[in-house]
Amino acid sequence: MGLEPESTVVGFIGTGVMGGSMAERLLRAGFRLLVHNRTPGRAQPLLAAGAGWREDPGAVAAESDIVLTMLGYPQDVAEVYAGTGGLLESARPGTYLVDMTTSKPSLAERIWRDAHGRGLHALDAPVSGGASGAREARLSIMVGGEPADFEVVRPLLERLGPRVVLQGGPGAGQHAKLCNQIALASAMVGVCEALAYARRTGLEPARVLQSMEAGAAASWALSHHGPRMLAGDFEAGFYVKHFLKDMGIALESAEEMELDLPGLELARMLYQQVEEMGLGNAGTQALFALWDDEEDDDPPPELVQLGRR
Repeated sequence: MGLEPESTVVGFIGTGVMGGSMAERLLRAGFRLLVHNRTPGRAQPLLAAGAGWREDPGAVAAESDIVLTMLGYPQDVAEVYAGTGGLLESARPGTYLVDMTTSKPSLAERIWRDAHGRGLHALDAPVSGGASGAREARLSIMVGGEPADFEVVRPLLERLGPRVVLQGGPGAGQHAKLCNQIALASAMVGVCEALAYARRTGLEPARVLQSMEAGAAASWALSHHGPRMLAGDFEAGFYVKHFLKDMGIALESAEEMELDLPGLELARMLYQQVEEMGLGNAGTQALFALWDDEEDDDPPPELVQLGRR
């Protein structure tokens, strides 16, 4: 089976900050797109551009050759896939189901087993790159599943990002994404501490960033989030609440493997403090509010409002 635009119906479930831009890319590529979102209003731009709306995930699956899901939490994934009238129950044999949510590896494995028993093809394919990566089709996509299934869906996924890598069997994509989140969590703490130190010494933090970006400390977190931290721009490209979810999954998996991750434990503790400040719906760069808060007892009201939106 080829997934060529002129002959493929793509279902997309979850058209929020990330999913909306990803779905738009597929629509622009010429695929016939059917969408569903828990909050219908978030799908309106896609509908205006030519996508079709279906009232529930099962209705999307029943008409699609491939269904992509981009949801919030593992419980959402379990409900959309395995619930009554869900994807596993409603999809036609031969349909490809690709979950791009960052979720539990064990859940991805279970979905694969249930799908396989119904004649369906399931892959887990979480992404990294944030909202800007989704808009600009430069996501890194980490895939778990059967090699033959991967080869079928790879050309479609490459329309969402240039780096699409098969990491291994079912659940391997989720494990790879958790590696990404573990590295990012500690990197974000390091960026915040460096900028707080620069500010406290009387240096101009923006100039310090210029030097760091050209040295051994250079990183995506530094270049992408550092300027936004200094500007007080905590608008979400990736929510604090979802990052906390990812860190929790990683720590749970690590505990099962008897692996200690003290850096990740520290990062989660700090992000929990950010969420307690009312910034759960802010971007992950809102971690810097903890250091801003040392100079100002309360975060600015507009940031609190942002986090509760």
